[in-house]
Amino acid sequence: MPTKQIVWFKRDLRTQDSAPLASALTQGPTLALYIIEPELWQQVTASQRHWQLVRHGLDQLIRELALLGAELCIKIGAAEQVFSELRHSLGIFHLHAHEETGDAWSYDRDKRISTWCNAHGVAFHEQRNFGVFRGLRERDGWARRWRQHMSAPIDELPEQRQWLTSKSTAQWQSWQPCLSGNAIEIDANLIPQQRLNQFLEQNGERYHLEMSSPNTAPAACSRLSTLLATGRLSMRQVVQQTWATQAQIKSHAPERRGTWPKALAAFQSRLHWHCHFIQKFESEPEIEFHNMARSCDGLREHDFDQQRFDAWCKGETGFPFVDACMRYLNHTGWINFRMRAMLVSFASYDLWLHWRQPAIHLARLFADYEPGIHYSQVQMQSGTTGINTLRIYNPIKQSMDQDPDGVFIRKWVPELAGLLGPMIHTPWQATELEQLAAGCVIGRHYPEPIVDHAEASRWARSRFATVRASTAGKTDRQKIVTKHGSRKGMQKQ
Repeated sequence: MPTKQIVWFKRDLRTQDSAPLASALTQGPTLALYIIEPELWQQVTASQRHWQLVRHGLDQLIRELALLGAELCIKIGAAEQVFSELRHSLGIFHLHAHEETGDAWSYDRDKRISTWCNAHGVAFHEQRNFGVFRGLRERDGWARRWRQHMSAPIDELPEQRQWLTSKSTAQWQSWQPCLSGNAIEIDANLIPQQRLNQFLEQNGERYHLEMSSPNTAPAACSRLSTLLATGRLSMRQVVQQTWATQAQIKSHAPERRGTWPKALAAFQSRLHWHCHFIQKFESEPEIEFHNMARSCDGLREHDFDQQRFDAWCKGETGFPFVDACMRYLNHTGWINFRMRAMLVSFASYDLWLHWRQPAIHLARLFADYEPGIHYSQVQMQSGTTGINTLRIYNPIKQSMDQDPDGVFIRKWVPELAGLLGPMIHTPWQATELEQLAAGCVIGRHYPEPIVDHAEASRWARSRFATVRASTAGKTDRQKIVTKHGSRKGMQKQ
């Protein structure tokens, strides 16, 4: 009799391009399993919107498996407990799952499961999910390996399939984690492949031109990030379809290409960077908790100002564009990359907040929270990588550049809606009469600026200059470039 197989779905809620599922079905009768782990939903980064997306993804996965003749078994409990119960009811089995570059909790849980499998004679097969390579010590050759992985054929399911069934936990549908945070609107009819097709065939032509402004980014960006974070769409599918679209556009006459070549090149580069940043976290998961450049230790940790942090979280800093972006993010669960970077920059340099608490807060807000990208990016935007140029965003310049008419600000900071013209960007400069006419007195209806941006940025630059010029800072730089630095020229790597 062939050995029974279990496919453990985690952040990979799909049947297409699923290496664990394809591999399991070729080896024997297979049980499709998802475990609702209560402890996972007690982590500091968990939020209601994350559960919304997972719950929606489970409904979709159930439907996908039903079309294949299978049932999804959903259990509630600690993973070790669930597998012990299945070992008792099913007998010996092989376990299949994708590698997960998650936060410390999920990493420790996967190690415990590996130990459990060894102790109980269960073969545990983990397969690569993204273009991220476990055990990689330095970056030489990474881009070449990334391209090889993305070029490999999509994992297809065998035509002959045998399925196993096991009872799900009773009334799992009514289980709800106790989470803070407001719910967000989710498109219940969203089909991942249709979203990808729509971007590559219709919406994406102005991607590179309109992705920076919060006014245009929602329509110009692919909006695939939540689908990738929950695994409802395979990165390899996205990359290969992007490459195919690029080749198709290239075959057109120049006058028919429009702005597609530049748009798709910009998009393709960001698919590459997606895995580049997750690889940093895979190679050094400790950056969830400590500075990548240890020479930055103590730089900001002991100066944390709770009142400044609270104002930033609420969107009440007195800088209209910063506050509009934070309020928009809180309401929708998404905002474009440049605005994410500005929010972290403002917290880190203007407010001089150590990145850890802002990172946790943003993780809860981001519906597309991906730990590998999140901590790598937060550290880069807060200056603690030791190798990247300090990117101190001027919130007033960003406001004028990305929302010149104040449309975004007026919608998300309605207290300021009555201000006319350029004063929407710097309302504290409006005269008393102008403020009264607008129905918004600064300091009463809307806060005064929490800091002086020019002074704060000068202070931050001087502090970082001292650290980076130190012997420890220079030593950090050499080590971090070897371990994490990008290598120019993908084909040469």
